[in-house]
Amino acid sequence: MVTIGATSRTTEGFAPEILAVALYKGESAQDLGEDAARVVSEGDISGKPGETALLYGQQSLAPRLMLVGLGERDLLTTEKIRRAAATVARRARTLKLQSAAFSLPVLPDTTIREVARTAAEGARLGLYRFDRHKSAADAQDLETFWLVADEGTLDEATEGAELGARVAEGAVLARDLANEPSNVATPEHLAERARKISEKYAMGLHVLDWAGIEEEGLTGLATVGRSASNEPRFIVLEHRKGGEEAPVVLVGKAVTFDSGGISIKPTAGMEDMKFDMSGGAAVLGAMEAVGALALPLNVVALVPATENLPGGDAFKPGDVLKMHSGKTAEIVTTDAEGRLILADALSYATRYEPSAVVDCATLTGACVVALGDHASGLMGNDEDLMAELQTAGETTGEKAWPLPLFEEYTEQIKGDTADIKNSGGRGGGALTAGAFLKEFADYPWAHLDVAGTAYGKKGNAYTTKGATGVPTRLLVEFLIGRTR
Repeated sequence: MVTIGATSRTTEGFAPEILAVALYKGESAQDLGEDAARVVSEGDISGKPGETALLYGQQSLAPRLMLVGLGERDLLTTEKIRRAAATVARRARTLKLQSAAFSLPVLPDTTIREVARTAAEGARLGLYRFDRHKSAADAQDLETFWLVADEGTLDEATEGAELGARVAEGAVLARDLANEPSNVATPEHLAERARKISEKYAMGLHVLDWAGIEEEGLTGLATVGRSASNEPRFIVLEHRKGGEEAPVVLVGKAVTFDSGGISIKPTAGMEDMKFDMSGGAAVLGAMEAVGALALPLNVVALVPATENLPGGDAFKPGDVLKMHSGKTAEIVTTDAEGRLILADALSYATRYEPSAVVDCATLTGACVVALGDHASGLMGNDEDLMAELQTAGETTGEKAWPLPLFEEYTEQIKGDTADIKNSGGRGGGALTAGAFLKEFADYPWAHLDVAGTAYGKKGNAYTTKGATGVPTRLLVEFLIGRTR
């Protein structure tokens, strides 16, 4: 694993193999030397975001100088810095180097601590790869990544680098869990990962097995998981560092493989249904970061984990379930199982008298149609809570966009033989799913539909094919915001 830290150019012993500096679009590189200025003037690099140029023998600090484009100076953002740092780290690894440095740019109205944090996140996430199941995995990796700051801001940059690295490690855990094949990442595997987090950070842990799930009356989870040979688990992880304050509860859907059940999915792309536990993975990743940062909050994580498979004991369209809350739900399709296990978790959360509850789930293809892979869908019953989450998304680059939960969407899921039904049809599919969950939340609540953002075929400089870790960093930033 790469070590990320801050340093200054005058620090004794600082000698990276490559030093990267920012190049802004439309500006010369005269202050970086004649060769750098010539490269720019000849048009080899214009300063567009993501562009790079490599020069040798330019400075005594490093044998290689990399120019990395950041776009127009006036349009610089922390997200562009995050992506630039990732670009630098990945290029250094491609060159098979062991150390690299990135000179932190100045961003008006933003502290060097925040700039260093975003750069550290970008570097760590940019270097991520999931190759543990390959017999010829590439062992070559970058060992050290330095963020270069002025001496007067070095302490602040060091704090930011440490924060960014720890937040990124939470996202890395989420990616690892979601990228694992479903024959590895079973419900018990997630429970075991929660045990490790619990032991590492002295968190409370309670895991319900099959018998405990039925005894607790978590009917949705028990029903979805009853035809699978890998039994479901209900994971409760508690970080208690907030005194007597009401906790924030994070809920993550963890369907470790979703075949659709009796309402089976098409074969094409079904292998991606191992990612249907990305919400639960993100919540566990967030708890890893919460523990590492020792946030002075009370945070409870609830992760209902199960497979959804067909079989002789599988639940069926037309069935009626009496949920944990007492409400009854009519099954229209067994491929709308995520809202059933989340509904139980939301009901379970009531016992904590929470200050806020946030659930995240790869819940609906309809949300992907609405927002693509650029933003998660955000719904809820509390405008202030939703605003907190949207701000956290802007800060971390894990954008979330508000969607409405009009009463008409609740009418759309009104049941024929039960109180509500688990699908309102194609129209407004993401919103009727949110309306279903709203029926089980009697506290400030928000829902993040990450079906389009939690995994994908391609990404930006710090996201690769597969799991993205979204919305881990959003959740952590939201929690950090509640400590200010």
